[in-house]
Amino acid sequence: MSQALIAALQNPALYPHPVDSFEVIETHISWVLLTGPFAYKIKKPVNFGFLDFSDLAARGHFCAEELRLNQRLTDDLYLQVLPITGSSAAPQFNGSGPVLEYALQMRQFPQSQLLNAVQARGELTGAHIDALAAQIASFHQHTPRVASDHPLCNASAIVAPMRQNFEQIRPMLSDKTDLLQVDALEAWTESSFARLQPLLEQRAANGSIRECHGDIHLGNATLLNGDVVLFDCIEFNEPFRLIDIASDAAFLAMDLEDRDLKPLSRRFINAWLEHTGDYAALDLLNFYKAYRALVRAKVSLFRLGQEQDAAQRQEILAQYRRYANLAESYSAIPSSFLAITHGVSAVGKSHVALRLVEALGAIRLRSDIERKRLLGEQSADQQAQLHAGIYSPQASASVYQHLHQLAGAALHAGFPVVVDATYLKRQQRDSAAQVAEACGVPFLILDCQAPDSVISQWLAQRQAAGQDPSDATEAVIQAQHAGREALSDAELLQSKRVDTHDTASLDSLIERIRHYLPGL
Repeated sequence: MSQALIAALQNPALYPHPVDSFEVIETHISWVLLTGPFAYKIKKPVNFGFLDFSDLAARGHFCAEELRLNQRLTDDLYLQVLPITGSSAAPQFNGSGPVLEYALQMRQFPQSQLLNAVQARGELTGAHIDALAAQIASFHQHTPRVASDHPLCNASAIVAPMRQNFEQIRPMLSDKTDLLQVDALEAWTESSFARLQPLLEQRAANGSIRECHGDIHLGNATLLNGDVVLFDCIEFNEPFRLIDIASDAAFLAMDLEDRDLKPLSRRFINAWLEHTGDYAALDLLNFYKAYRALVRAKVSLFRLGQEQDAAQRQEILAQYRRYANLAESYSAIPSSFLAITHGVSAVGKSHVALRLVEALGAIRLRSDIERKRLLGEQSADQQAQLHAGIYSPQASASVYQHLHQLAGAALHAGFPVVVDATYLKRQQRDSAAQVAEACGVPFLILDCQAPDSVISQWLAQRQAAGQDPSDATEAVIQAQHAGREALSDAELLQSKRVDTHDTASLDSLIERIRHYLPGL
């Protein structure tokens, strides 16, 4: 009946608006009719266990939920739920008589503007990822917390859908190698859960379980009027939506890595961390990414039972194996290091640190951001004072202590770390070196250099843009030059000069680190 209904709905006379043309997009759970100005989404009468649309009343309920939930993220994109009456051969919107089906009406946008299409054209940029990270982080910080006594707000509920993945995947496989891999992934998931259970319970208690999106990937984000907009969150299953915000973010990180966009994945995670301050999530990142990859793997296999063509079945299995292999990659033990920048404000330290993020998977900790997260903004009456307020010696000492605590935690989670700060005092650098020694990782000082004229130019540019968290001025930079403590002979042996205005110098740094740490 549903296929007949979809065919009958492709009649322009049924719509109270002009119809440019009809295009039908079909997924495993829905049809979407594109008409030009508006799109109409109709849910399939299917039951996958984790999703049950088999009942008409349920489809109506979940259409309403999809409207409610997505209106949190989008402005005037999701419009209304429309009952379809009549018959499958002669349907009507909002007609009289019994309801035949429900349709969710949305404003249509060009499919070419979906970020997966933008990426396919080679046009996805770091700016798109930064904007997406900012939107997701803001959403995560404002979406409602799940009550601590809610059945889904505990470690057992977090691991339940992971276990369900294995229960659903295993019966759909027959190849021995595939089954052995599933066994290994399940064992790793269980051992990881045992290790991480206290942290998971802590996050459940501290409000990290929230009403999230649940399905964040490039296919669910688009450009509208030049802005990046996230849409199409999960409405059909609370355990997939009432989740740890870190699990929500991990889906996009995994999706970018699946598309061979590791630098952008790393950039996204770092930006999300900088906005949220949720560095405790690093311990869970690979755990959640593996889960998300296996969700993708499972969804691929659902098509296997519906496909009779041998070539298509092999293609489905190849897709499954790609995701299973990606999940397996998250169980590997990575190489790690601690790097700190050294140099005056506006010398290009943040740019150097970002290169280490994208090229080497480092976690960037920025003093300018963490200072204000820890201490707030500089008061108006102290703006012109170089060593007062949040920039007093005592305040700076607390900031460096905080940075080093975060660095130690990130290193413990298995990630390389680069701390983006001036490190003009020897005691600050010694303290960082002690963190590296305690964690048993190599330590590197990135001695950032640039001509004064270049520094002045970069300072003027970022002041004009007004987007940088630094409060540095020319007077601050001159005071930094005057008060800096030079690298000692011992420190010089642990340092690498980087001429930040010279791309080749930074490329050489990256290659040097890769040479000494091939496991990155």
